[in-house]
Amino acid sequence: MVAPHPFCQQEPRVTEAKAAAPSDTALRDAKAAARKLARIRRAALINADAPMRLAEALLAHHTPAPGAIIAGYWPMGEEMDPRPLMLALAAGGHRLALPVTPPRGQPLSFRAWAPGAALRAGPMGTSEPLAGDELRPDILLVPLLAFDRAGRRLGYGGGYYDRTLAALPGAKAIGIAYAGQEMPEVPAGPQDFRLPLIATEAGVILCGDPV
Repeated sequence: MVAPHPFCQQEPRVTEAKAAAPSDTALRDAKAAARKLARIRRAALINADAPMRLAEALLAHHTPAPGAIIAGYWPMGEEMDPRPLMLALAAGGHRLALPVTPPRGQPLSFRAWAPGAALRAGPMGTSEPLAGDELRPDILLVPLLAFDRAGRRLGYGGGYYDRTLAALPGAKAIGIAYAGQEMPEVPAGPQDFRLPLIATEAGVILCGDPV
C-alpha cells in the first residue's frame, strides 16, 4: 500500500516537489527505455503453442475457487493470448469478464463475456463486450510487457491496472506473459502494483522480494 503524502507547509512542499522531480523523471525515462526493449524482445517470442502450455501450467498450479469470476483480456498485437486459459475456465463453470477501457485516469470496469459473444472495438485497439452485466472480478489476468521475480510489472504506461487493482481489494492479479519477457529488474516506483503470481508457458512464478 502506498503511504499517504504527508501534510506540510507550503515552503517545504515546494522544496520537496523540486527535489523529487529528477527522481520521477529518471523513473519515467527508465520505464520508457525498458518498454522499448520489451516490445522488441516480445516480438521474437510469439509461439503458437505457448498459450495452451500456459493454460496447462497455471491450471495445474492454481485452481480458482468455485464461482470465482475471472477477468481476462482480448489480446492485442504480440500479447500472450489468454483465450485458451479463458476457454478452459469457462468450461470449468467460471464466469468470465473482459475489461472496458475508461477515460484516462480512471480504473477499468469489467463486463460479463462468454465464449462466442459479440465484441466491439474499444479505445487504443482494445476489444470489449458489446453487451453484458458489469461484474466485480475475483481474479484478474493481467497482460505484461515485462516482469521480474519480485512481481514488478511493466505495462503500457497508462496506469490502468495499477488504479484498477487499488480499487479492488481482495482481488487476485495473475500476470500473463511469455517466459522470455522476464527482466532482471523492472523499473518501478512505490505506486506500482506488484503481482503475486505470474504464469508463462514455462511454468508459474510465485513472486516476492529478492533476498
